[in-house]
Amino acid sequence: MSTDTILSTFSFNTTAGIRFGDGAAAQLAGHYAGLTGERVLMVTDAGIRALGLADPAVDALKSVGVQVTWFDRVEADPSLATVLAATRAAQEARATGVVGFGGGSSMDVAKLVALVAGSGEELDDAWGVGNAKGPRLPLVLVPTTAGTGSEVTPVSIITVEGIEKRGVVSPIILPDMAILDPLLTLGLPAHATAATGIDAMVHAIEAYTSASANNNLLSRALGVEALRLLGTNIETAVADGSNRDARAGMLLGSMLAGIAFANSPVAAVHALAYPVGGMFHVAHGLSNALVLPHVLRFNAPACAAQYAELAPHLFADIDTGRGRQAVCAEFIDRLADLSARLGLETQLRQVGVGEDQLEAMAGEAMKQTRLLVNNPREVTKADALAIYRAAW
Repeated sequence: MSTDTILSTFSFNTTAGIRFGDGAAAQLAGHYAGLTGERVLMVTDAGIRALGLADPAVDALKSVGVQVTWFDRVEADPSLATVLAATRAAQEARATGVVGFGGGSSMDVAKLVALVAGSGEELDDAWGVGNAKGPRLPLVLVPTTAGTGSEVTPVSIITVEGIEKRGVVSPIILPDMAILDPLLTLGLPAHATAATGIDAMVHAIEAYTSASANNNLLSRALGVEALRLLGTNIETAVADGSNRDARAGMLLGSMLAGIAFANSPVAAVHALAYPVGGMFHVAHGLSNALVLPHVLRFNAPACAAQYAELAPHLFADIDTGRGRQAVCAEFIDRLADLSARLGLETQLRQVGVGEDQLEAMAGEAMKQTRLLVNNPREVTKADALAIYRAAW
């Protein structure tokens, strides 16, 4: 890494407070005392509520006199209609604070509810990078998966008009606090554990190699440590979902990767994954996993050295003495093999994508300009189509 790169000017923001530990969610009221006010909107999904995962946190809030209103209708790849419905619920409850409890979808919805209910601004004015004005309501996020890192990112991604993924990116929607409780992830099924874990790896890899002018030493260091934690723990977490140490390692790795890409933003893997999720309702982590090795092979001519640098942190036994091109190639091959070994689908056709739909997907991917600009190699529509064909 050159001195110029190390000393380049950058900005760095993250969640103001982070609490980690077994049972941390049940101590929500103590961690967050006085910040939410007397009326909290709890944003989650029906599955989380049915499992009772959020009940200890809700009970803790109620024990100190906080009135809790549930909004439990968040779906995967949440829609604009869901955000608007949750915002109405917050307004009707006269919420003084918002808690997002669940996966990335619930946390992303909670961010925008806090923004719109707190400021009254229109979402149409907030889409994009740096357009949100605020202020927002007090906000705490509690992840129940180890993948999105949404609890430490200034990003909320929503599905608009059926298939298009649209984002609000602003430090204003960074939460006041993230509460990471490994016990909440113990029941996560193996497939979801694998998909969200690969998602976190993508965050770390793309942050490390981002062409963004804000690519910085802190993000790269966090990305490296994230990959070490994720690589060490993912196979154990998938094989033995009750292993608390593996779950804790995954949750910390996901968070570190989230902080990394929040400041050194992601690129073409995410840009090409979004149409898979938006058009075919494939979970975000799996969408990333499906295109990951193919985007990395496309990028390799521009960043083989960086991929070779990352390789031993994710795969500790990789032979780094064979030259960076060979190490880069093995790194990508082993990532592809890891997805298969973890039980994930590895071809677009396996998740219902027809070959005749690849052209439309490439067109949708090219709309993700805020992501594609960060890719270390320029991506044209023809390139995107070729990547999809390789993944099909």
